[in-house]
Amino acid sequence: MGPLLRNPEIIWRVEKRREQEVLQTLEQGEDASELGTVILIISGMMHQLNLVGGKIWSLCDGSRGQNEVVDALAADFEVEREVLAQDVQDFIDDLLKRGWLTYG
Repeated sequence: MGPLLRNPEIIWRVEKRREQEVLQTLEQGEDASELGTVILIISGMMHQLNLVGGKIWSLCDGSRGQNEVVDALAADFEVEREVLAQDVQDFIDDLLKRGWLTYG
């Protein structure tokens, strides 16, 4: 498989203020899975990624494969590695199908 690389035609940015709001929401024990923290502009359309999706997206810079992405996330999220690995795989598979990610 190899390193994961974002499609260079996609414009994106991390919404830092929104990310802090999401982290506060999570600290309060509330669900923040639907709150976007990363904005992608693809063919004139805007898409939002939630906190975990945004972190995965940010990590796909061509220097890490899927296992390294899981390792990086495991340090930030308290979840069983098997569950995290499956969630990462599902998300990456979706982005690969959309053409938003490729293997470098």
